[in-house]
Amino acid sequence: MLIRTENPSDFSAIYELVRAAFSGEPHAEGDEQDFIDRQRAGPGYIPLLSLVAVAGEQAVGQIMLTRISIVGAPDRELLLLAIVSVARERRRQGIGSRLIEAAFERARELNYKGVIVLGDPAYYHRFGFASSVLFGIANANGFEDQFVMATELVPGALAGVTGVVTLPQ
Repeated sequence: MLIRTENPSDFSAIYELVRAAFSGEPHAEGDEQDFIDRQRAGPGYIPLLSLVAVAGEQAVGQIMLTRISIVGAPDRELLLLAIVSVARERRRQGIGSRLIEAAFERARELNYKGVIVLGDPAYYHRFGFASSVLFGIANANGFEDQFVMATELVPGALAGVTGVVTLPQ
């Protein structure tokens, strides 16, 4: 399996991968694949932080990190883990973990300091995520604090931050 930067020729395969990966999931909104397209078209899109896992010629996983601002702490631009998905038949093989680790490593190389995610605490805690309010970051969307999490890519990077993020929808 190869993890690499996505390119435009991957977009339709990624769209179908994300659609299938989230179809019927209990907390899925049903438009996760469209969310990816909206993020690509937005100002926070960072092509180098949108990765695809490929086995043979098939996309089996993807991750996207986009820029997100903290109102009240403009000097602390963070990344949003916009979405990570793995083909159903390839789950529980470490692909999601490898994608997250690869994306975080690239983000560090690009001098990003922290990441926000809206997701399942049981999954994301293993990557160092904790409720964003513990870092002084609230969310303007009204999501329960336990589901909006942050992690530092550089130890201490979020110390002293106070602000609010609005998660894209």
